Amino acid sequence: MNILAIDTTSEFGSLALRSKGETAAELTIDSSTGYGHLILPAVQNLLNEANLRLQQIDCFAAASGPGSFTGVRVGLGTTKGLAEAMGKPAVGISNLRALASFGKTDRRGVLLDARRGQVYAAIYNAGLELVSPEVVAKLNEWLEGPGKEAEEFVSQNAAGPRYLAAAVAFCAELDQKHWTDPAALDANYVRRSDAFGSWKEA
Repeated sequence: MNILAIDTTSEFGSLALRSKGETAAELTIDSSTGYGHLILPAVQNLLNEANLRLQQIDCFAAASGPGSFTGVRVGLGTTKGLAEAMGKPAVGISNLRALASFGKTDRRGVLLDARRGQVYAAIYNAGLELVSPEVVAKLNEWLEGPGKEAEEFVSQNAAGPRYLAAAVAFCAELDQKHWTDPAALDANYVRRSDAFGSWKEA
């Protein structure tokens, strides 16, 4: 099984190719000015490194956000286009879930900067299943609520993982039952209204 994954949701962009249950190739494409002009040449370079052809990809995966609006759309658009052209399925993977794959415990608090003093946050278990829903909230509010259940924290910063494409490919392999028509892919924009859900109402 060959999975090609793309993450252009932040300035730390990356692509990865997962084959036979492991990462066969990975490529970083850091950019603060956008990925539109970089992504297709990077795909070809990745395939060359793995000695594979586009026709050999079984599923195309994209980091679906939350993240940069433009970056999310570039990654999803490229993934949709490649999957449709090849007649193959596609899948979108939450950035928070991809981050959770770097954890070690059964209650993994994952955090992404949402700016303006807020974070995107969630808790996943060791099976990368949601324990507490993905929300956007002030960090201290979340830590005093659902965050209390976390046994560890994983974030995409200088001390944590920056490049997520290999993790996206790994999650895609776990999610074969969710592989779908590429036209069905959509962005994962966690809305503020979600932040005041069950724990605020309890």
